[in-house]
Amino acid sequence: MSFKGDIVWRGQPGYEEARVGRVFNARRPDRYPAAILLAEGEDDVVAGVRLARDRGLKVSVRAGGHSWAAWSVRDDALLVDVGRMREMTFDPETGIASASPAVKGGAELVPFLTSHGRAFPGGHCPSVGIGGFLLQGGQGWNGRKYGWACENVAAIDVVTADGELIRADEEQNSELLWAARGAGPGFFGVITRFHLQTYPLPPAMTHDTWTFELDDLEPLLGWIDELLPSLDRVVEPVIAATRLPRPEGPPVLLLHTTAMCETAEEAERVLAPLRACPIADRAVAHETGPTTVEQENEAQAAQNPEHHRYGVDCTWTDARAAELAPLLRALWSELPTKHSFSIWYGWAPSRPLPDMAFSVEGHAYIATYAIWTDPADDERHRSWVVDHTTRLAALGKGVYVGDTDFTRRSDRFLSPENLRRLEQIRARRDPNGRFCSYLIADGAELNAEPDRRQRTESAP
Repeated sequence: MSFKGDIVWRGQPGYEEARVGRVFNARRPDRYPAAILLAEGEDDVVAGVRLARDRGLKVSVRAGGHSWAAWSVRDDALLVDVGRMREMTFDPETGIASASPAVKGGAELVPFLTSHGRAFPGGHCPSVGIGGFLLQGGQGWNGRKYGWACENVAAIDVVTADGELIRADEEQNSELLWAARGAGPGFFGVITRFHLQTYPLPPAMTHDTWTFELDDLEPLLGWIDELLPSLDRVVEPVIAATRLPRPEGPPVLLLHTTAMCETAEEAERVLAPLRACPIADRAVAHETGPTTVEQENEAQAAQNPEHHRYGVDCTWTDARAAELAPLLRALWSELPTKHSFSIWYGWAPSRPLPDMAFSVEGHAYIATYAIWTDPADDERHRSWVVDHTTRLAALGKGVYVGDTDFTRRSDRFLSPENLRRLEQIRARRDPNGRFCSYLIADGAELNAEPDRRQRTESAP
């Protein structure tokens, strides 16, 4: 079987680079695929899936390589790497953009759409490929208004377990589109192109950023937590604990809020409630003014450096500030390195979700990212993240699969009903289990609902 791209079998020159060279997390996994197919286009993907079928191999897929747990690197599988597939198109009559899965959301899709006067709720980190981002749900810019990025996927082109390239949309193969909106690394197909509903580019994006000392955590969190449900949906508030502004000192708290609006006057109106911050006189700094997605992405890239090792965990929660503050203080005061950070991301008010696989969210999202360089620190930092998140998850509702590693801690990421439906579709579409599913620790239960009460009582 011939390919336009390259296929590298284990033991051949170039195997190690093909295996993990595009894995963003420098903490590379000890898992070894049978081969890596560096696909040049859809024909290669089709041929690769058929080759795997003929040889009895499972198939895993890599788009951008940003999965913290390196979901795509699986023992003895054929890893279909679509990193060379980077096409983008835009149809001005429909407002639909199409993009290959390895297209970088911030670095490539944003400027492409901006040139057409359009926007899409793409990811906050500019180098993330849209493939995994969209499959996992897609927490992106203007998400409180436009919803999850996957809600704005109008159609997909996908290679199935039979090695057939088909279109899935609301009219045909709709169950595959349903699954692609939230199944994450458990999706049973290779998506070769996403068709995205875009929006007119808001001409006035504004940020409002306050810097506070960690000592101000309780009043700051209490105030923004109460204010959150009343904020206009274009307003996106995040409290980030970080050491970057002063690496040698204690962490600071950044209340960073953005709003994508039609006019500067509208931005001023929707951000006005933030001017009433009751502890404004205690702020270390306050900046506000125009910004762009490109500028915001640059700041995200600085906080998420390349060639570093990462340990990540998260929880959705409906718990309010008074319950969360002691746990967040314990966590945020211990940020172990210069780049490590943790966020409280306000998501309320809740709304009915569309009918799609994605099905777990809450009032707020808490995620923690340990970032380091020395392999000797791997276990210490990974355990630090998981231990703190376990205590927070006692007050939680589940996780966002994009910021988890089920080999360390399993939690709910889909509603039980949606997981059952997903597995029913898998049984029809991939009856022989050709595609790798979720990577999880031996003996752990997928999508398990932890005993929140017991964990709360045992938390320190």
